[in-house]
Amino acid sequence: MPALDRRIYELNKTIEKTTGMKKLKRYLLTGAVLPLAFQVQAQVADTASIDRTYSIGEVVVTGTRSETDVRHLSQTVSVVNRGKLEQAMQPSLLPVLTEQVPGLFVTSRGVMGYGVSNGAAGGISLRGLSGGNARLMVLIDGHPQYAGIFGHPIADAYQTLLADRVEVLRGPASVLYGSNAMGGVINIVTRKMREDGVRTNLPLGYGSYNTLETELTNRIRKGRFSSVVSGSYNRTDGHRADMDFEQYGGYAKLGYELTDNWSLRGDVNVTHFNATYPGPVSAPLLEGDQRITRGMTSLAVENNYGRTSGALSFFYNWGDHWINDGYTPSAGETPQDDRFNSSDDMMGLSLYQSTRFFKGNRITFGFDWFRYGGHAWSEYVSGEKAGTRSDIVDRHEDEVAGYMDIRQDFGRWMTLNAGLRVDHHSRVGTEWVPQAGLAFHLPRAIELKASASKGFRYPILREMYMFPPQNPDLQPESVWNYELAFSQRLFGGRLQYGINLFYIDGKNLIQTLPNPNGSGMLNQNSGEIDNTGVELQAAYRISPVWSVDANYSFLHMENPVIAAPGHKLYAGANFSQGRWTVSTGLQYVEGLYTSVGKTETTENFVLWNLRASFRASKRLDIWARGENLLAQRYEIMAGYPMPRATVIGGININF
Repeated sequence: MPALDRRIYELNKTIEKTTGMKKLKRYLLTGAVLPLAFQVQAQVADTASIDRTYSIGEVVVTGTRSETDVRHLSQTVSVVNRGKLEQAMQPSLLPVLTEQVPGLFVTSRGVMGYGVSNGAAGGISLRGLSGGNARLMVLIDGHPQYAGIFGHPIADAYQTLLADRVEVLRGPASVLYGSNAMGGVINIVTRKMREDGVRTNLPLGYGSYNTLETELTNRIRKGRFSSVVSGSYNRTDGHRADMDFEQYGGYAKLGYELTDNWSLRGDVNVTHFNATYPGPVSAPLLEGDQRITRGMTSLAVENNYGRTSGALSFFYNWGDHWINDGYTPSAGETPQDDRFNSSDDMMGLSLYQSTRFFKGNRITFGFDWFRYGGHAWSEYVSGEKAGTRSDIVDRHEDEVAGYMDIRQDFGRWMTLNAGLRVDHHSRVGTEWVPQAGLAFHLPRAIELKASASKGFRYPILREMYMFPPQNPDLQPESVWNYELAFSQRLFGGRLQYGINLFYIDGKNLIQTLPNPNGSGMLNQNSGEIDNTGVELQAAYRISPVWSVDANYSFLHMENPVIAAPGHKLYAGANFSQGRWTVSTGLQYVEGLYTSVGKTETTENFVLWNLRASFRASKRLDIWARGENLLAQRYEIMAGYPMPRATVIGGININF
């Protein structure tokens, strides 16, 4: 509407200057306004794809690239908004997603920090497909974030200070995002200032195991300009010896609306952390130290004309790793002579345009180019090779792709979704990726969806070129995901619930097996996935001050993997009245594999968390959170007992 108001005002002034005739001005103004009003109304209706039988659903960008009512997508997208993120009072995004998204689980081994290399935590799995194996992709504003050499997400880089909301597409998203999105995507939609003004927020917290959490965020919007600048410092001694963790983070995002239809934005995010890896309790490790820096930057030009919208963006991610693998004295080991070093990067160019050609239609055309890789080497600091270095890999690969995604409404009751991607890898070759689905909009606010989608991933540099059992002849992995979903809203949207049934059929998974043509082990395309599952979600706003929510997932795997529990249940309650906000939740996990193969072990546990905040004044909040308040003994990773009850409290200053 601002564009319409401006055009009316300019037309009004022109008529006044040229005619001075009020009656003529009124007639001309009426004739000009009516077509403009109808045009804007049509654009708004098309953008929202409103089903007039009931209110619009939540608008998401993951799954189509353009803003879309989630009801019109045939795939399932879970949204964790800023309110939920702030309510959790966590510096990291991943623990919140574990609670709020059925089928998603994140490994952990301590109070704070995930680390990398041997025994690292922060492995994200969704429906049994793991980001640690590059089968699940993390995005920031639609840009891939995996490490250039190892191909997996870096969990410590995903901080709450970044996010306005997080959208999780549960199921393959390779049509839009290519390799590594075969199991789904986690898209972090970054923060922005929506109203004119200046807001500054400073949360400070301190608690168990000398844990310190700090963050400073400033947001500005003035006219067409907006900015978000954040910095953070977090640290802990950890609940075990030699488990220190220290993290520095910084984020900045600038945006400018060039016109009513064109905008420009750029951002940069840098995270550095120092972590100590203690090894399993049965064989403590010494000098397991890590010094990691990860960064990302992007620049985008976006357009939005209602009937058509799109963007051209460039992004660049980089990382520097220094790792001392340490040694285990109880096993007779001595300090390592070498230190692992790597410098990796990933850059890309993304172009897409989404257009309505006729009523109820939306077609998105896109083009992607990615280049990723890096250099890894061992640097010898002692022993016979002291002062020398040995290269491990120094290589880059390219990926170029084009895709098309179609959405077509048939009246008010059905939406067809279909997509196709053609993706070419500089070494592996070309991959065709289709998907299709239907969304039925039924009476009584019922949604019924059915979809079939293909996901794939190319072998990563580590699997092809680094360390035995590397194999440069590996081929892409692929899966097909078949899904049925039912959801309904009742009582004016106060009650929402849904159920998903899925089956995942995968082939050519990369496994390390005995070399059929020689001695030793070799990476081979020999694995299969045969996963079935059920996911349920429900939320009910009982009153203006009380609400409850719950989710449950069941996963059956023919070939079990670590960090994918068979049963995961979360139930939470939220209270907000006056100056008080309180939330609590119980999480039950059963059948969590902590090791597989000849020595399979599983864990079952119940966690109780409690969070509360009190607004002492307009500018000051007092908050506290307690985790594992039942003091459960449990492990998420074999050999790494998790901390018992922990408590952290602090203040939040707003100015």
